Amino acid sequence: MNYLEQGIDTTRNWFRQAGLLGDLIELLIAALVAFIAVIIILKVEKKIFSRHLKVGNKIQLRFWENTFRVAIVLIAIFWVITSSEITGSFGKIAFQGTAIIGAIIGFAAQPVISDLICGFMLSASKPFDIGDRLELDGDISGIVKDITIRHVVIRGIDKTDIIIPNSKLNGMSITNMSQHHTLRSMRFTFPVAYGSDIDRAMTVIRKAVEESPYTVPGYEGPDGKQDYGPVYFMSYESSSMSMVTTAYYQAGTRGEIVRSDVNVRVNHALRDAGIEIPYNYMNVVIRNAPDQDG
Repeated sequence: MNYLEQGIDTTRNWFRQAGLLGDLIELLIAALVAFIAVIIILKVEKKIFSRHLKVGNKIQLRFWENTFRVAIVLIAIFWVITSSEITGSFGKIAFQGTAIIGAIIGFAAQPVISDLICGFMLSASKPFDIGDRLELDGDISGIVKDITIRHVVIRGIDKTDIIIPNSKLNGMSITNMSQHHTLRSMRFTFPVAYGSDIDRAMTVIRKAVEESPYTVPGYEGPDGKQDYGPVYFMSYESSSMSMVTTAYYQAGTRGEIVRSDVNVRVNHALRDAGIEIPYNYMNVVIRNAPDQDG
C-alpha cells in the first residue's frame, strides 16, 4: 500500500469517526471538487465549440453545446448527492425511486422532453440558422440569437429577446427571410380612392419605391433584365382600389426599416400627386325621442 492509498484510508477513517460533522465536510469537499471540475470542463468545451462555430452549422452546434452543458451539470449534481452518506439515500430514491416516483417525474418532465425532442428535430432539419431573420405566426419577427434544449431565443426589432419553446416553434409556420437568398422581398398593398387615375397612381407608387435608398432591382422582367417590381391593380375593395407591388432589398437590411421607409415615401407621393388615400369612417345620427306628452 503506497502513501496515497494510506492517506485516502486515513481520511475515510477520520470522516467515519467524526460522524455527522465529517459527513458534512465530506459533502462540502465533494461539492467543491464537482464545481471546479464543471468550471474546467465548460471552459474547455467553450473553446472547442467556439472554434467550430466559426465554420458553420451554428444551430446544430449551439444545441449540442447547451445540451452538453446541462448534462455535465446534472452528472456533477448526481455525483455529489451519491458521494455522501447524508445524501446517499436521498440520491437513490431520487434517481432510482419507485414506479410511482418515476411516473410522477415522467409526467412533470413531459414539457421538457417534448422541447428536447423538438430541439433535436430543429437542429437536424435546420429550417433556420443562428443569425437568420424569421417571420413567425402571431406577427413575431426577429433574428435568431440562440437555441437551447428548451427554447429558441429571437432578438426582436426593439432589442428585446423573444423566448419560444422548441415544441411551439416546431409547430409554427416559419418564413426564413435569409435562407439561400442574397435578396429579400416584401409585398406592399396601397389603397387609392375610387375615381383616381389608375395609371398615374401606379406610376407614383413605383417611383416612390425606386427612390427608397433601401430597395434594389430584384424583379426579372420579360427581357431577362433585373428591374424594380411592377405595380398591379389587384382588386376593388369596399371603399378603395388596391395597388400591389413587391419591393426587393439586400439580405443585410432590416425589413422593418424597408417597410417603414417605403410606406412613408408612398404616402407622401400619393398626397403630393393629389391622389386620395381612402379610409373607413362612420356617420352617427342621433334622433330625438318623440315627445310622450304630445
